[in-house]
Amino acid sequence: MTRNTDLFQRDREWHPPALTRDYKTSVTRSPRYALLSLQSSASEITGPTFGHSDIDPLDNDLLANYAKTGAPIGERIIVHGRVLDENGRPVPNTLVEIWQANAGGRYRHKNDSYLAPIDPNFGGCGRTLTDDNGFYVFRTVKPGAYPWRNWVNNWRPAHIHVSVFGTGFAQRLITQMYFEGDPLIAKCPIVNTIPDPRAIDQLVAALDLNATVPLDSIAYKFDIVLRGQRSTFFENRPEGN
Repeated sequence: MTRNTDLFQRDREWHPPALTRDYKTSVTRSPRYALLSLQSSASEITGPTFGHSDIDPLDNDLLANYAKTGAPIGERIIVHGRVLDENGRPVPNTLVEIWQANAGGRYRHKNDSYLAPIDPNFGGCGRTLTDDNGFYVFRTVKPGAYPWRNWVNNWRPAHIHVSVFGTGFAQRLITQMYFEGDPLIAKCPIVNTIPDPRAIDQLVAALDLNATVPLDSIAYKFDIVLRGQRSTFFENRPEGN
């Protein structure tokens, strides 16, 4: 049974409104009626979970898991961090998935018509389980920025989509990770729907030279906090997992 203490009320000043004028897509996607809060059912908070037998050793290595004729094109990077609860405790054995555009800013998807070429050696997706201390790591290439049809000249900053699963298939949180120093972050209409700059900062992965592999890959650190006052902003469940 779910206890009242398990729930965190959504902070309306921390998260963006559903309807935001400068984010044109929100005009048709935002609800027109008052939102309803529904208690999770037993089927949503329990059920099968992912195990190590579901993960291939190359699933977290986007430099190799789709390569056919060579290495992917682009800046080689490492993305690593921890999945934590609101008290800073690690969340072990949690499935973390990522997907992204290639170094030219194009997704491997039939609906992506951006003129950047598709990289034949880059699939753009991976997954891994956190270890006993909540750690996860991926090898990949830094995604490129790409234009999108919001206003005349809007560009999405380089970003990686991140998905975190809970203790059942119906528990899933999705967010986006940006990169420290990218000037497009401050100009992105989607990012700017978030009213508090502190929340935006928590979506930006910090350059981590200590984890960088010399002559190989630059590292970025991105911790994911599931709930509490410093929770990472999630697109689908702002109140946390």
